[in-house]
Amino acid sequence: MKKLLTLFAAGALLLGLASCGKSEAKKLRVGVSIPAADHGWTGGIVWSAEDAKKRLEAANPDLEIVISTARDAAEQVSRIENLMVRNVNALVVLPQEPGPLTNVCEAARKQGIFLVTVDRGLDKPVQDVNVAGDNAGFGRAAAQAIAGALDGKGDILVMEGIPCVVNTDRVTAFREEIAKHPGIKVLESQSAYWDTEKGLKLMENFLQKYKKIDAVWVGDDDVLLGAMKALKESGRKDVKLMLGGGGSKHVVKMVLDKDPIVNMTVTYPPKMIEEGIVAAIAGLRNGGKAADGKTKIVMPSEIVNAENAGEFYFADSIY
Repeated sequence: MKKLLTLFAAGALLLGLASCGKSEAKKLRVGVSIPAADHGWTGGIVWSAEDAKKRLEAANPDLEIVISTARDAAEQVSRIENLMVRNVNALVVLPQEPGPLTNVCEAARKQGIFLVTVDRGLDKPVQDVNVAGDNAGFGRAAAQAIAGALDGKGDILVMEGIPCVVNTDRVTAFREEIAKHPGIKVLESQSAYWDTEKGLKLMENFLQKYKKIDAVWVGDDDVLLGAMKALKESGRKDVKLMLGGGGSKHVVKMVLDKDPIVNMTVTYPPKMIEEGIVAAIAGLRNGGKAADGKTKIVMPSEIVNAENAGEFYFADSIY
């Protein structure tokens, strides 16, 4: 069974929409503001938003979902202002950066627009609902997977993301979990900034510096591709596991094909944007209040391995 809880939520929502009849004839307009697809995970966000739009609008003629992408925070502020001019009833925002987006989101909320933030919070909690991934759970799951694969013994390296709260939550939880296994030594932890090329260069440096490496926690599937390129070019055979994260199509396919080194990954589901859209529509149907009082929705991270990879692989996804 596909692990897409959003589809169950969406299904229930569609039944509610269908039962509203003529009393709900007025068009509901939901604006979705997200970063442009400049990274594997944001590509997944864009794909998921467009996929949700097609399915939800097809099933509900009285629903309009307007998707707007932006290359940076300044452009995102401008795009949100345009959505406000278009009189959206609800706004679903995945902020490029919390600071620059807080004021415009607060203005939208004061205008009576139901506000859902996704993944990253704002500098002020002005939203009605926040949908987020479990970043601590992401790091914890990765540590448990590595410890299990190494039977609690080995030398490992860590490639961190961009220095921010998300990265801190992940790395802190990872280190706390790894500390439960005294036979595992973290040789070094450096930032690869969630960037493929930086992952390539950092892995090259690690390979030159350390003669024995049992596993690498890469923490991001884009970085993993760069790190794997460096490993293959080196000809080294000592690395038993490289663990990324995010659940990108390309990496899940490697897991599905039983790659000897990339034999598992950790999800950070792009489907959270669909969960945000569903929460926004439900809030509008609930008189402008979070449905069931759920103002915080956390989507768990899961380990993807050869046994369950088929449940997470979507061939038509761009991510």
